[in-house]
Amino acid sequence: MIFRPLKSVIAGFVSVALMSGASFAATGTIVDVAVANGNFKTLVTAIKAAGLADTLSSKGPFTVFAPTDAAFAKLPAGTVDALLKDIPKLKAILTYHVVSAEVMAKDVKTGMVPTVNGQSLDVKADAMGVTVNGAKVTTADVKASNGVIHVIDTVLLPK
Repeated sequence: MIFRPLKSVIAGFVSVALMSGASFAATGTIVDVAVANGNFKTLVTAIKAAGLADTLSSKGPFTVFAPTDAAFAKLPAGTVDALLKDIPKLKAILTYHVVSAEVMAKDVKTGMVPTVNGQSLDVKADAMGVTVNGAKVTTADVKASNGVIHVIDTVLLPK
């Protein structure tokens, strides 16, 4: 078949844009963008297991500090499987990655930022880039229809 289905073409565009660090206006929700990218399989699995897919697909706006599969792989062996069985703990960790507002990179300032979890993140912005609790933002401003994703290299764990 010469033409790929439109959904496949869009998913490919989103993947290339995310990998290149491009910023674009997406028509999909945060969950849609994460699914289409392919580097967030563990995060998407966790979001679905915790029952947060509908919330993160709702109107928002949200800012999600999204750890990649490589970030989850840095956790000790068995941690992800254990979390998928401990839904309250999983939900607490995932909501610690979410801010209930759309915060673009140009608006990030050093300071404490409250999360949906109720605890705050320690955000540092300087000439070297942005870190969140020490996790490096590797790609900023991945736009979704209901907010923005900032890709991080480490899973954030609440206190």
